[in-house]
Amino acid sequence: MPQIAELYGRLAQITHSPVVLLNRAAALAEAGDAATALALVDDLERELEQYHYLHATRAELLRRLGRMAEARVSYERALGITHSESERRFFEFRLAALDP
Repeated sequence: MPQIAELYGRLAQITHSPVVLLNRAAALAEAGDAATALALVDDLERELEQYHYLHATRAELLRRLGRMAEARVSYERALGITHSESERRFFEFRLAALDP
């Protein structure tokens, strides 16, 4: 997975796409670096404010880092802007899993 994150980094240099950077963050997290991934996601928040995948990714990173209250806020944000019923159910499932 570190190689995938590196390739996304190269692609981001070419495309200047915030979505590519979000995918790089996901690859970094899968490689075991959730903290760095979260910092990258937080840097993208202004550009991707209405992109539910940003908030879902942020929620998952926060969950992995044990920051459940913040994860809840991000899942709720993703839930509020998604238009897909299946994604809505997934976010609701994730929110319920955060309950103690």
